[in-house]
Amino acid sequence: MLTRKHSIEGKHPFGKAAELFNTLDADAAMKLAMVAGDVTLVLDDTGTILDAAFDPREFPSFAGFVGNNWIETVNDDSRPKIMEMLAAARRGEVQHWRQVNHPSRDGDVPIRYAVLSVNGGEHRIAFGRDLREAGKLQQRLLQVQQSLERDYLRMRQLEARYRMLFERSTEPVMIVEAGTLRIREGNPAAHTLVGARPGGLPGKKLLTFIDKHSHDAVQALVGAALVSDTVSPGRIRIARGQREVMASVNGFTQDRGQFLLVRLVPATDRPAGDFSPVLSLVDQMPDGFVVADGNLEIVTANAAFVEMLQAASVDQLRGRHLSESIGRPGIDLDLIEGQIDQHGAARNVTTILRVGHDIEGEPIELSAVRTAGEDGYYAFVIRPIGRRLRDLPPGSQDLPRSVEQLTELVGRMSLKDIVRESTDLIERLCIEAALSYTSDNRASAAEILGLSRQSLYSKLHRYGLGNLAGDGE
Repeated sequence: MLTRKHSIEGKHPFGKAAELFNTLDADAAMKLAMVAGDVTLVLDDTGTILDAAFDPREFPSFAGFVGNNWIETVNDDSRPKIMEMLAAARRGEVQHWRQVNHPSRDGDVPIRYAVLSVNGGEHRIAFGRDLREAGKLQQRLLQVQQSLERDYLRMRQLEARYRMLFERSTEPVMIVEAGTLRIREGNPAAHTLVGARPGGLPGKKLLTFIDKHSHDAVQALVGAALVSDTVSPGRIRIARGQREVMASVNGFTQDRGQFLLVRLVPATDRPAGDFSPVLSLVDQMPDGFVVADGNLEIVTANAAFVEMLQAASVDQLRGRHLSESIGRPGIDLDLIEGQIDQHGAARNVTTILRVGHDIEGEPIELSAVRTAGEDGYYAFVIRPIGRRLRDLPPGSQDLPRSVEQLTELVGRMSLKDIVRESTDLIERLCIEAALSYTSDNRASAAEILGLSRQSLYSKLHRYGLGNLAGDGE
């Protein structure tokens, strides 16, 4: 659709600059006509092209236009537009931009023209602007729009299918805001479970439908779901009917907000067994206690160990490999397993306990045993010793071993000697660390250092470490 912006009608005319155009010479007028359009045609009164200005690289098919009538250079559907523009120019009417198509070997070339009469109406100048780039842009926009419409239709279909699954599921499911614990959605099974009228859950607080004695358990599940992808279900009690259910909570983010997917399934009663006071006492121990299967995956743990790892409950730890939390990867647990295989137990092994992504960890002392059989279980007693180490008085081994102290040797020793001293220092520190990790087991220390036993003994003698307590063999 053409509007006034596509013509000179209604536009504010030049003021003082109008006098400038009276001073234009022929060369300036020609350059002005050439820059006014991508294609500029000079026509006589009959529409014959007398001359043309264009870029031959962009318009190679326009080279033969001179001498031909303008109407013969366009497609059949564009000829009425040419006739209308020429007739309007003869009548002296205000010209509007009109799009015409020129045929070429590479397809139609769309040009938008405006015609201006000059020399008292004897000649016409047609200013043309190339619309191919605009056409390509419009085509891309159309393709994007069509793609968006297809994606929207596909999303609507997916939403319809998942909505049907959500509504018809026999498992109670709720969508809950993580920050406020306010229910966004609940399926019919969830309404039935908590005794709410149809459509009555959205907007209500989740804890409203949970027994007050289970509020802490719900908060623990929510906290665990916001920091972990795998959270074991927890047993809670529904306020209506005091019915126990297993609650599974998973966190997700949508529209820059955090939400929870809460699933509630009837709790199955655990088989009753003989009560043993030992189990109660183990759970109350101040030291951590862990039971792991043959693959070193956690089976159960007492409250102290759960607190050490800052977990919400023992259910969150079940199935987790001990190497994720205890020891340095590929070193400590392998050594502990080796000591258990050789001696039946590992006693007072110094290692670290890692919480989250903490690489350094907290120093601990660990003892472990293993039950008989191929499918035996491991039991670990873990005691934090960080405070004990911090309270120890500085010993004789607190020798200068920092980079700053090494740099103090500059000026007193050559660079070659300083490098040798640095190498010796690093080597000694590594040997001391290996002996500490292995509880002074020199055979194991040599293995993790990649040394032979004879080579390790030689270095121990060199650094004055030969009097360390016990060979550990």
